[in-house]
Amino acid sequence: MIPSQAAQRLRAEAARRILLTDGAFGTMIQSYRLTEADYRGQLELGHDQKGNNDLLALTQPHVVAEITEAYLDAGSDIVSTNTFNANTISQADYGAEHLVRDMNIAAAQIARDAARNAEAADGRLRFVAGALGPTNKTLSLSPDVNDPGYRAISFDELKAVYREQTDALLDGGVDFILIETIFDTLNAKAGIMAVLEAERALGREVPLMISFTITDMSGRNLSGHSIESFWASVRHAKPLTIGLNCSFGAPQLRPSVSALSPIADTLLMAYPNAGLPNDLGCYDETPETTASFMGEWADEGLVNVVGGCCGTTPDHIGAMAKAVAGKAPRAIPRPKRNTFLAGLDPMRIAA
Repeated sequence: MIPSQAAQRLRAEAARRILLTDGAFGTMIQSYRLTEADYRGQLELGHDQKGNNDLLALTQPHVVAEITEAYLDAGSDIVSTNTFNANTISQADYGAEHLVRDMNIAAAQIARDAARNAEAADGRLRFVAGALGPTNKTLSLSPDVNDPGYRAISFDELKAVYREQTDALLDGGVDFILIETIFDTLNAKAGIMAVLEAERALGREVPLMISFTITDMSGRNLSGHSIESFWASVRHAKPLTIGLNCSFGAPQLRPSVSALSPIADTLLMAYPNAGLPNDLGCYDETPETTASFMGEWADEGLVNVVGGCCGTTPDHIGAMAKAVAGKAPRAIPRPKRNTFLAGLDPMRIAA
């Protein structure tokens, strides 16, 4: 298996300083006030396409490029592809399943070109993460309250969906695969298996970034796992980064970040929302406020990579860059090698 040079470079950079990923795409796309015709472009599609942000890589690539460039200018070391819903499950809502491969390749190439140009301009390394969203299906829970055993999709079917997207993102030139906003741990496992299969097929390492999301104030995801039990469930994949994103905002995310930091023997990446949306669906948390939380996390040695999710903008990333500048990155722990298992909660078996 050929090791990933990008992963080696990222680890080297992360040993020297706290790195920055990017912020939200949806928030930025909304600012363009695109019409349905803008989303559709010249494509002949039978459904209304307004809101299909992933399609913009094909129909309005300049929009995706401008947003990516804005995050790079603000200080992002890692930019993600605009492919959160670029899978056949999510695109079925728009009748655009046949465009999934094209979407992912185009989005990856846009991000790659922007990263390459930024790197050439100032000599600082930039990286591209291919984003896999959770889809609107869940493997752990039944969507029918009258039939708890029913599942809308099987593990193998979901794995195949993720594999198609992974292959296209890799063909487009991404450095890493980011499985993000994980609300169902079994969904994440399907994504992990898809990436591992793609890795074997290519004969080279495909670095994984894995990001959990909290769905209620108990600190668990939708399938009921705490962050500790989630780590026990996915650590076999040896991800390049593990962490959390989205959820309710940085203060609500902090206990889980604090719990994960001392047990995860890899880089920790956290990118929370800019608080919660107001009654109009807008986010009021200022860049300075979000950045102050990131600065506190850095002061406590909790993080290696920070960024933003829903409601964040290049201004938020720019403020974070200032807040963490010069602060030491989290030291990666070396926990005792005990058996570490998980149901909904973790169980350690001491040697």
